[in-house]
Amino acid sequence: MVAVSVLPSPAMVWAAGVDLAQRGLYGHYIAISTQRVVVGFAFGAAAGLLLGAVVGLSRLANVLLAPTFGGVRAVPSLAWVPLLILWFGIGEESKIILIAIGAFFPVYTIVGSALRHVDAHLIEAGRAFGLHGRRLFATVQLPAVVPSTVSALRLALAQSWLFLVAAELIASSMGLGFLLLDSGQNGRIDRIFLAILSLAVLGKLTDSVLGVFEKWAITRWA
Repeated sequence: MVAVSVLPSPAMVWAAGVDLAQRGLYGHYIAISTQRVVVGFAFGAAAGLLLGAVVGLSRLANVLLAPTFGGVRAVPSLAWVPLLILWFGIGEESKIILIAIGAFFPVYTIVGSALRHVDAHLIEAGRAFGLHGRRLFATVQLPAVVPSTVSALRLALAQSWLFLVAAELIASSMGLGFLLLDSGQNGRIDRIFLAILSLAVLGKLTDSVLGVFEKWAITRWA
């Protein structure tokens, strides 16, 4: 028999959620965390798409940027926390930037690699039909990397939820990451499981949205 202080019953977790909801905290925590993830993911993914395209299409950019970004990618999420606090303080900016960092690297890495490995025969065939520059990219290279790009976005979104917890360690007083930390300090195992389950459900729901986008993008472009 496992003690409830180690593994709470589903009823205890449900009761913890109801209690926080009645106080108006649970929905607020979910909304705050979701907003942080969406904004951070949007900025990080956009930067990843841009720089990934530059590195994937330009050999010079690949030589100049790839080694640096490869090293920075290996830095653990918590290692960024003290630096971001010094640079941006303890407000929303530092949290959003940390989540954006988490979203950036999967998109940058996969998009850059996918563009570098587009079938050379396809590119040559496009050029034979008079396609160059933007027309070549839109007609040949973009459709070839759409599946990889959407997979990168889904991975980046999952990474954003992982970085959220680290982000909400930055002097936060709201959000599911704060709920995890506060519950751990107060020994509220029921709230810890509530926060973990909430993060899992939100992560799956947002991934499902990108799954719908993936089907549309592949049908439209690939």
